[in-house]
Formats: sequence, structure tokens, C-alpha cells
Amino acid sequence: MDFLKNIFSIFGKKEQSVLGIDIGSSAIKIVQIKKKKGRAVLETYGELALGPYGGTEIGRATNLTLEKTAQALTDILREAKTTTKTCGTALPLSSSLISFINVPATDSKQIGEIITLEARKYIPVPITEVLLDWSIIPKEDAIEDTSLPAGSQPPVNKGTSEVLVVAIHNESIANYQGLMAKTGLQSSFFEIELFSSLRAVLDQGIQANMVVDMGASTTKLYIIERGLLRTSHIINRGSQDITLAISKSLSIPVTEAENMKRVYGLTGGPEHKELTDVISLTLDYVFYEANRVMLGYQRKYNKDISKIILTGGGVLLKGFTELAKTSFQNNVVYADPFGKLETPAFLAEQFKTAGPEFAVAIGIALRRLSEIQ
Repeated sequence: MDFLKNIFSIFGKKEQSVLGIDIGSSAIKIVQIKKKKGRAVLETYGELALGPYGGTEIGRATNLTLEKTAQALTDILREAKTTTKTCGTALPLSSSLISFINVPATDSKQIGEIITLEARKYIPVPITEVLLDWSIIPKEDAIEDTSLPAGSQPPVNKGTSEVLVVAIHNESIANYQGLMAKTGLQSSFFEIELFSSLRAVLDQGIQANMVVDMGASTTKLYIIERGLLRTSHIINRGSQDITLAISKSLSIPVTEAENMKRVYGLTGGPEHKELTDVISLTLDYVFYEANRVMLGYQRKYNKDISKIILTGGGVLLKGFTELAKTSFQNNVVYADPFGKLETPAFLAEQFKTAGPEFAVAIGIALRRLSEIQ
């Protein structure tokens, strides 16, 4: 199972519809696309909150049973009027272990065995209980060597090689396979959400960018350089933490707090100063941690981060971008994954607004489309 498939591959050869499925902690997002005249064309998409299926409020993170998740997934497929069972499915970052390790450089025939042995030090369960994938990080001189044949692997240099290692517990895969069986979907792969998101929000280039992905329960940080993942971090704060903080501080029900957050955000003005202060307190922590990660990377590699890309439903909070620009003192942009699809022109603004929420689903669908021969 190739978790590290090229994040920039997009197109297949036949006009066949495919689905991208993203089952997050608080909502399911689905996207159906097909290829037409060399473009990935959007056919339908949809989002469904999971809170009510778990007996809690919209916007809250849930931990549903397989049966409840299957029910929710079936409901959103029906509501979105999807017409295919062919799909790819995202796995939550929390179900994986991602490490960067250094191994002695050696013959390519032996390096796989060495990586597997070395990875045991970083995986807290028996190696037989996980699916393991890895990718050698090319050294910069090898990356810049344009004399290499297209698609060839640069030779292993003397010394050590840096390797990206990904492990996913077999139980997580089995759970998602069971979900596919219950819903009749045909998922040809399961991919960690990180790689799906990057496929949808990045353009190819050599600059180092940081992706800030705020979900309901956590905020994920990814730093990418030359199309390669260089570091990933999880901050244990998300959009639901803002809602719960508002509820507690203003002594109002969670549902009302969620509504106030969505309606006013950070732009409520003087009459909502307390609301703004509560939201800012949570975001200040997130931005502090993100800045710490960014500065650590810049010091380690002596390279600047050229752009901050915002994705995930949490970044749609009113005033989020302005506060992020002030905090990061950098170029901050919204992710625009729908920009990689052909969509109705009259809905352009709507898709720009919805884009950050659908990055994972679109990235999954793009990969599934690329597999069609």
C-alpha cells in the first residue's frame, strides 16, 4: 500500500467518475469528479456534520461506532446525489506515525531492510501490526541535478540518508475496510489525510511553505519544500476549543456559542469584545506553536518559509486570516483546492470560501482519478 504516492499526480485517461471521501472528527466531506478534455471536472460535493449522529452539537468532534459512521456516510452520498462507488478514502493523521530517521547510506537492495530495522525504534507496537511505507529524502544536490533521467532515483550518497517513514496500524485499515463494505464503496486505497491535503493545496515549486490545517479537535502543521514533506506537527487545539471557550466564558449553551462564533468571529466589533477576546486567546496559542515550528525549521535549515497556506474548516472563522498575517508576519493565503478543478464560473466565490474545508476530499479524488487507466 503506497501511502507516499506522488502528491502532484492528477489525471487519468478515461472519463470515469470517482469519489474522494474525507471522514473528519466533526464532519464528512465528499467530492465527485471526472476527467474531461484534460481537466478534472467537479460533478458534486457535500458535507455532513457528525455531531448529531453522536448525540452532540454540530461542530463538535465525535467518536462514532462503525454503524453510525456508515449511516452518516450513506446519508451524505444520497444527499449529494453521487453516481459512483469508485473512490479513495482519507485516513486521519492520528491513525498514523510519521517519523524522519537517518540511516546509513548503502546499496539500494539493502536499504529497505535497514529502514525496516531502524523504524522499529520509533514504532511503539510490533512491526507486524503496522503497514510500513518509506521514502528517501533526496539530498539537495541530487534534487538540483538536471542531468538525472526523468523519474530516476538519485544515487545514495556516502554517509547517511534521511528517510520519511510512515506507519499505520493494521486495525485502522481494517476498520475503514469494514466501513467500505457496509456502504458498498470500492476504495482502491487509503491515504493519510496529510498527503491528500498537500496534493490539493500546493503548486509545484522549490520554495518552503507551511500548511496550517485547523480541524475541529486539532490543528496540523506541515512544512513542504520542493514538493517534499519536511516536518509535521499536531497542536491539540481546534475550532471546537474556541466554541467551548465561548460557551464557558459567556455562560451560554454550546449551540449558541457555535452560532456566535460562525456569525461574528473576530469581526463582531466593540459590542462583542468579550467574544473577540475569548477567540483570540485560543488562536494566540495556536499561532504561538505554529511560529515556534516555523522558526525552528528556519534555524535548522537556514531557509525562510515563503508562504503560509490556511486550510481546514477552522480557518474560515471571520478575521482568522488577518490575525494570522499579524502573527506570522508572512504571506498568508487561503487554500484554493477547487482551483484544481473545473467548476461552474457563477459559483467561483462560493468555492473559494468552501475550499479549505474540502482540501482532503479533493486531494483524495485527484489521486483516485490519476489511477484510472
